[in-house]
Amino acid sequence: MQMNQSHVHGAADVLLIDETIGAFFDAIARRHAERDALVVAHQGVRWTYREFAQRVDNLAAGLNRLGLAPGERIGIWAQNCAEWVLTQFATAKAGLILVNVNPAYRQEELEHALNKVACRALILAPGFRDADYLAILRDVAPELAFCAPGKLLSVRLPALELVIRLGPSPSDGMLNFDDLTTPATERELHELDVLGMMLSADDAVNVQFTSGTTGAPKGATLTHRNLLNNGFFVGEAMKLTEADRLCIPVPLYHCFGMVLGNLACVTHGATMVFPGEGFDAEAVLQTIQAEKCTALHGVPTMFIAALDHPAFGDYDLSSLRTGIMAGSPCPVEVMKRVIDRMNMRQVTIAYGMTETAPISFQSSVDDPPERRISTVGRVQPHVEVRIVDELGRTVNRGETGELLTRGYSVMQGYWDDERKTAEAIDADGWMHTGDLAILDEEGYCRIVGRSKDMVIRGGENIYPREVEEFLFRHPKVRDVQCVGVPDPKYGEELCACIVLRAGMEASAEEFREFCRGRIARFKVPRYVRFVDSFPMTVTGKIQKFALRRQMADELDLQQEEPA
Repeated sequence: MQMNQSHVHGAADVLLIDETIGAFFDAIARRHAERDALVVAHQGVRWTYREFAQRVDNLAAGLNRLGLAPGERIGIWAQNCAEWVLTQFATAKAGLILVNVNPAYRQEELEHALNKVACRALILAPGFRDADYLAILRDVAPELAFCAPGKLLSVRLPALELVIRLGPSPSDGMLNFDDLTTPATERELHELDVLGMMLSADDAVNVQFTSGTTGAPKGATLTHRNLLNNGFFVGEAMKLTEADRLCIPVPLYHCFGMVLGNLACVTHGATMVFPGEGFDAEAVLQTIQAEKCTALHGVPTMFIAALDHPAFGDYDLSSLRTGIMAGSPCPVEVMKRVIDRMNMRQVTIAYGMTETAPISFQSSVDDPPERRISTVGRVQPHVEVRIVDELGRTVNRGETGELLTRGYSVMQGYWDDERKTAEAIDADGWMHTGDLAILDEEGYCRIVGRSKDMVIRGGENIYPREVEEFLFRHPKVRDVQCVGVPDPKYGEELCACIVLRAGMEASAEEFREFCRGRIARFKVPRYVRFVDSFPMTVTGKIQKFALRRQMADELDLQQEEPA
């Protein structure tokens, strides 16, 4: 490897953790027994590590009591809550594979996710915001109306047997979550200990769905080793200790919440603090002040909302020190305001993807401010990265190419999809990110674009092909292409460019209504434009970059060049 090539190894004095999440958690809980582990403001929850560990054991035993066996999949479809956090650690201790279901999912996405990984159990909230989860599930599995709880036999969800709902109210065909949290017996605790000794750090523990460029979401399969180590080293970059209290307004279904949030805290004996079910700027400000939080996570739009809140000046944020801004490109001016006005002088920037558990690059709290503002930092410990050209050759420092990553953090693969896995991870173990990057002489990385067509709307990844496939089902559509266009609030918004069938007429609202309730809200196109054709190459390939520029011009949206 030549010194001037864009190929770096994340060296570390600290070895990788070779334990399961459950075993590591137990040791941490004993060490920090009387410290706060979990605070959930909207639920009035405040548990020490001792109390939290007892509740995790109770739930793990309750899941075993249902007959769920190691390696089986259990979904969770809920907003941020104490039960979500309990489930994350209890499933790991029980040897189960937790399947994160996006709270924004609707019928088709839910059905696909549960069937793709053959979920035998599903934990769900009654609903969140404008979504009635119970009604959506009943539409997919009407058999719930007349089956005994825990005995579902569904035509459309053939693997699903156990449906467990949050909250005290009964629902036909469903078990109640609280019934699984009764105190475990000594025998059950012994069985958990025995089971724990049979589990391996290389066992799958989590499936997270990431939208595919050619259709339905794919299930990234992640191991104890992937997640535990990534959480640990992310916490190390922030210099977390048991004295830190991290405010986590980002969603738990995503790696940002459950890894950069929960696992970064737990691996350091720090406190997980949740200000609400979903993001609310004032709830975040209130919680930081009330709990004296030392750290805050968020995507840029969350920080912007907090900074611009009318009551921002009323809150004392002097306890803040660090945190992570990630999920979409971080505007320089926003970073400056976060450092100056929110007292987050050690805020870090992180870059990664679900398939790499997720972080590959992160700035350090002692990096120069200009580096933390303009780059995504340097490669994480024990991670290897190279940047290559179209022929797969490593480019020189300062040159642009596709970022590839390899090491402990790379997923096992996409669940039950060898072809897609082989497309993403090559024979040498390199994960092809599809992102364009530049590595400078000191090893700092800048992400300058995407070779894929992914749209990042306020931290949510939207793959245009998935939305295009859905819109093709509309009887009036002859052809459709979706592109991202600039937006000052979310960074990007989705624009659907539709060629109608001959003789047809339609309105933009008609297509948005067609999407509502059937695909996640953030995937519903903000803009719908009707066109006669698309810009093409001589060989007939659609030029999405040209279409994107055309739509931005027509909509009079300012286009920003990558930094």
